[in-house]
Amino acid sequence: MTTSDLLAPFQWLSMSETEGGGPLGVIFSVAFFHGIDADGVLRRFNRGEDSSQESDFSGLNERVFEFVNATRGGEGGGYIGAFQAGVWCVAIEPDGWWVTDHHLLTRLSHGCEVVAVTRHDYAAEHSFEYAIDGTIVTGYRLRHPHERYGSDPDRLNGFMLDLGMGLDRPHDDATWDAVRENNYKTAVTRGFALAAKVTGVPLTPDALDRSMLVGPIARN
Repeated sequence: MTTSDLLAPFQWLSMSETEGGGPLGVIFSVAFFHGIDADGVLRRFNRGEDSSQESDFSGLNERVFEFVNATRGGEGGGYIGAFQAGVWCVAIEPDGWWVTDHHLLTRLSHGCEVVAVTRHDYAAEHSFEYAIDGTIVTGYRLRHPHERYGSDPDRLNGFMLDLGMGLDRPHDDATWDAVRENNYKTAVTRGFALAAKVTGVPLTPDALDRSMLVGPIARN
């Protein structure tokens, strides 16, 4: 299977703003929690408060829209929608980036395994984080896979190479230009393809048709 075949299922997550941005837009995050159900995931985001409600993606977007209007967008989307996918729970954060914030992710991942991806076109800081029990194991900015960090930055190298990522730092201007061109358009799709490699859960458009639990994010 070619790299383009591996990336094709995730193209919907990287549609440009001129193309409509896709159903999740150009700012959003998705996290995958291993071994925790949707209620447990929401309680982690809410710091134990039982304030989640069953909803659909439209209902999640309504809450996000109200929050963004009230805060002028500086605090992200303010809400998470979570649903079960086998042994993993998928948490979608429209208009937000907090699931890849290191401080928050350290708390969210205590006692479990979390894979998180953020797309943020305006900040140009698309990012990937893999955390286990409060420790960032592997992370990188999606356009810079050669700049990995964490307690074991090479843990996912095999998967990353399968997806055609260049893991070595370029040593000359010509190589830099080629790497930049290769990563610019495919960074987001590769990030979500990598999440699918780690979790076995490919995020497909029909995921947004599912019923989910929705609740607020408590960052402090």
